[in-house]
Amino acid sequence: MSAENLLKLDVKDHVAWLSLNRPEKRNAMNLELLQMLIDTFDQLDVDPEVRAIVLTGEGKGFCGGMELAALAGIIQQTSADYRETLRREIVRFQESMNILERCRKPVIAAIHGACIGGGVDLSCACDIRVASADAYFSVRETRLALVADLGTLQRLPHIVGWPWAQELCLTGRDFSADEALKIGFITHLEPDHDALMKRAGELAAEIASCSPLAVMGVKDTMRFNKAHGVEAGLRYVAQKNAAILICEDGMEALTAAMEKRKPVFKGK
Repeated sequence: MSAENLLKLDVKDHVAWLSLNRPEKRNAMNLELLQMLIDTFDQLDVDPEVRAIVLTGEGKGFCGGMELAALAGIIQQTSADYRETLRREIVRFQESMNILERCRKPVIAAIHGACIGGGVDLSCACDIRVASADAYFSVRETRLALVADLGTLQRLPHIVGWPWAQELCLTGRDFSADEALKIGFITHLEPDHDALMKRAGELAAEIASCSPLAVMGVKDTMRFNKAHGVEAGLRYVAQKNAAILICEDGMEALTAAMEKRKPVFKGK
């Protein structure tokens, strides 16, 4: 399969539906797919037609992690200079997860079947995670003599808390969709794939119906808060609102409220 076909993208009603498209490989990620994620989210971030993104996987599962053949191809050399090259490659491909978190449009992970290793990295970088009952998860790297290096160790503690994150990351054990809901990794658990995609679509549509400027401002501010804390976050949001409060969408919201109708936002 060519690199161009590793992702499927469809934009409808301001929602981008993006699917990992390697079903024959359980949507395992190779280096080409990581680069495609970078390129695609670069485009979605600036596309005015996109207000929310649903990320899912084709076939029987969300993502089976990194393709072992891809890993084998980058760890065969042992020289000191290659170790530095490898470090630089790891940093470069961390961007494939960072770009989801940094994307101004909210990203919803719709997870079914296997979500293992790099799949957890990917879902941790999303803003909202929902799953079907057949989903199962594993931060499996310790069982492969690896340290997860694409963001799970940095992001998972902020999602589920340090005790749960430490247990899951240190043991590498599987955990079910029921457990994922219990610990707060996902916010909705649906009975099957159809219900999962319906729920993801409803969440995305609800986001897309809001003012794009406000939605992007909320995501950016919450990301800033996580890195810098409450006091700095309050100063940041004051500056943010001073910049966007007086806008066409704001006037439309007020007018619609007075006219008792649903506002139509344009992101202006």
